[in-house]
Amino acid sequence: MERWHALGNVYLVSDEPFDAERVRAEVGDADGIVQVNERGDDWADVVIWNPDGSTAEMSGNATRIVAAWLGTEATRVRVGAREVVARRMPDGQIEQELNDVRVVRHEKVAGLAVIAVDVGNAHAVVIGDPDDLPRIGPLLETHPRFPNRTNVQVVRVDAPGRVTARVWERGVGETSASGTSAVAVALATHGDGEVVVSFPGGDLSVRLERGRAWLTGPAERVR
Repeated sequence: MERWHALGNVYLVSDEPFDAERVRAEVGDADGIVQVNERGDDWADVVIWNPDGSTAEMSGNATRIVAAWLGTEATRVRVGAREVVARRMPDGQIEQELNDVRVVRHEKVAGLAVIAVDVGNAHAVVIGDPDDLPRIGPLLETHPRFPNRTNVQVVRVDAPGRVTARVWERGVGETSASGTSAVAVALATHGDGEVVVSFPGGDLSVRLERGRAWLTGPAERVR
């Protein structure tokens, strides 16, 4: 297995088969394991495992890591029925295109104003103080409103096109950064346009246009 990270969000990458028990035994301090089922020169079909042995429908950071792991200029990464198209930028960062991203609803959950967002996986965005994440994250992740659990973000709008967020990932806990969370908070706070999302691990850039999102950030092997 190789160890990779995207803004401190660590994944182990392997082409070996896994099940929930093996994941829990081998994940260690990583945020997940990417199991590469099939691959070609410029594509890969993967399963993304969370540390608790559950699987994720999508991960922006994990799919960006796979694109960097393959090392081609343009890459297609399939996660179940979803496909992410990635390309390497001149500065070495990787831009990913995610389609069918949408705000599902605005609602009250556990007394909180929540914006539910679908980015290929479920997100619950709360606009407020990111330092409240340790309380809000576990509360919403396991709330009965989300029977399959949800990823949670608490976000502060700093200026037009710039936000600060912390993220609580379903089946993981707090992580230093998250690609689909960046898209979720940008969509919840801005709708369309370009947004820089600052996480504790660093910045990700999001561009939104009519239900499509482009996500740009780094990925590198841990030496």
